[in-house]
Amino acid sequence: MVGFNGIRVPLMKLIFFLCLNFPTTTLAAGDDHQRFIYSGFASSAIIVNGLAEVTPNGLLHLTNGTAQLKGQAFHPTPLHFRNNQSSLNATVQSFSAAFVFAIRSIAPGVSAHGLTFFVSPTMNMSSAFSNKFLGLLSKKNIGNSSNHIFAVELDTVLSSDMLDADDNHVGIDINDLRSVKSHYAGYYDDTSGNFHNLTLASFEAMQVWVDYDGGSKKIDVTLAPLQMAKPKKPLVSTTYDLSTVLKDRSYVGFSSSTGILDSHHYVLGWSFGMNQPAPGIDISKLPKLPRIVPKPHSKLLEIILPVASATFVLALVTVIFLVILRKKIRYAELREDWEVEFGPHRFSYKDLFHAAEGFKNKHLLGVGGFGRVYKGVLRKSKSEVAVKRVSHESRQGMREFIAEVVSMGRLRHKNIVQLLGYCRRKGDLLLVYDYMPNASLDKHLHDDTVQTLDWAQRFRIIQGVASDLLYLHEDWEQVVIHRDVKASNVLLDSEMNGRLGDFGLARLYDHGTDPQTTHVVGTMGYIAPELTRTVRASTLTDVFAFGVFLLEVTCGRKPIAQQDGQDTDTPFMLVDWVLEHWQTGSLPNVVDARLLNNYSVDEACLALKLGFFLIQFFTQITH
Repeated sequence: MVGFNGIRVPLMKLIFFLCLNFPTTTLAAGDDHQRFIYSGFASSAIIVNGLAEVTPNGLLHLTNGTAQLKGQAFHPTPLHFRNNQSSLNATVQSFSAAFVFAIRSIAPGVSAHGLTFFVSPTMNMSSAFSNKFLGLLSKKNIGNSSNHIFAVELDTVLSSDMLDADDNHVGIDINDLRSVKSHYAGYYDDTSGNFHNLTLASFEAMQVWVDYDGGSKKIDVTLAPLQMAKPKKPLVSTTYDLSTVLKDRSYVGFSSSTGILDSHHYVLGWSFGMNQPAPGIDISKLPKLPRIVPKPHSKLLEIILPVASATFVLALVTVIFLVILRKKIRYAELREDWEVEFGPHRFSYKDLFHAAEGFKNKHLLGVGGFGRVYKGVLRKSKSEVAVKRVSHESRQGMREFIAEVVSMGRLRHKNIVQLLGYCRRKGDLLLVYDYMPNASLDKHLHDDTVQTLDWAQRFRIIQGVASDLLYLHEDWEQVVIHRDVKASNVLLDSEMNGRLGDFGLARLYDHGTDPQTTHVVGTMGYIAPELTRTVRASTLTDVFAFGVFLLEVTCGRKPIAQQDGQDTDTPFMLVDWVLEHWQTGSLPNVVDARLLNNYSVDEACLALKLGFFLIQFFTQITH
């Protein structure tokens, strides 16, 4: 291998190109009709970088399934895109490109990322991100006019940052991956004019045509199945003067990157024409895609995961991510050494006793595993609070009390139930929280006597809990494992916003280190079976539980319950029930019937698929 600006070039391919000058390509500096065609890439001088390689049978293999890496490939010689290089007013000429590609992953319709065809003034793209931006750009240069890049993206991920409309689209990009124009992948039938969907990551080879008219400045992108002639109506069309974008001497090529899923991106053939249509690609001469060999999968792996579920998690938490207030609060009354480091404001027992009127039963809000919760009103501020009185009989009481003080006392997030303070008096251990007037989420999901929630409220609650976990796992100064994420621990404020509470089982550890606890705790139905056998509690514990939580909120059913109206000892398993409907194509039928079909089908199905992805992601990691 030899290198050019950090780009790998197979030595024999370079020698072949230098000696034979690649006779199927016209590349003279003054020629306005530059053209080339690749019917496969065996013995070609194509230049590859990163994961990209040419397989023995002539496929251009941009990515090989390795997670979070990129691959790029370039036609070895720059093309002259302007009609008169000596003139300051030279405009970009008409050009046309055609290529055949295929995307394969762990299941049809599933892909971590897509690929791009691009025109760039340089082959040095070493700064491009390996796990996003399709291997073309980086966070520093995305959207920068100095890129001088034109691209067509075949994107299989819905990214809110990139303003994507869906997770299976074709877009026209100018110096950016926020497309100036995009459309759901498919083609228009020449006979009827009807639109037909295509799944980019379908395992099937497809053709793409990219045409730029230098006179009208019109850009057309057309997509079609492999055996079909080019449709008359393009899929995406826009007007943009590429003379304001492209350099005269520019390279053409492809780029791609991978996420956490096993994805492969192939280019089978490629042609290009300057001031003329791209030469037709003879599909009979193209190399064959590798044969798909079925692999044994677990029950969950046999389902079709959502095409963009991995990146959807990142998009979801990015959209709802809010500025987090962090302040160090010092209190005047501090008692013990550990309180100096961790303790929030300390309440007097007298104030709390009067606030809850002596902790009478009429003020009882609920009973948990570690004590009772009362509603109270502070006399001075008139603020409504919830006072958790940890059970004196619990041998775990003091330890759980300190765990909540340590973890909750310094957490600041709008979707976490705020710990206002605490009190210790002899055997009495009390925690003071913001009062949540609408009780816990599980009551609204499973109690017919309580008002049900509409879909907009449920989706907002899902977003809030997702932002909680991002904050606890990534954004706070330490990693917090909640270890008991479930509907009954999500409380609703006056505006029906969900707030995660009950940190009595929480554990903390420093970023970059492993959690020390090996005890598996939580609630049945929210604990992964694998965790009880082999895995110590970690952030994955919360990830799995959040996946189950998504299914519960969307379906309105508990994770594990007795079979309705059936005399059987076999419990109802929510995960298996939803899976059965997914496999039969009736996924909307599992959505809570109390919504009366008044909900977003797309959002509900995405929530269900995301829940399965998180459960599946945990399963893959633990195996």
